[in-house]
Amino acid sequence: MDKKLLEILVCPICKGPLVYDKQQSELICKPDKLAYPIRDDIPVMLEDEARKLDSI
Repeated sequence: MDKKLLEILVCPICKGPLVYDKQQSELICKPDKLAYPIRDDIPVMLEDEARKLDSI
């Protein structure tokens, strides 16, 4: 994941910062408890594609 891209990406719902989870290949929004997938090195920043997290 490109560091510069990660610096400018925000959660599309709350506009908050995202945390990169390299192992799961996801971007995590802690306030909304959502994980956005990264497919072929491209973040999929769609609410419908996000996975709900039970706990963080």
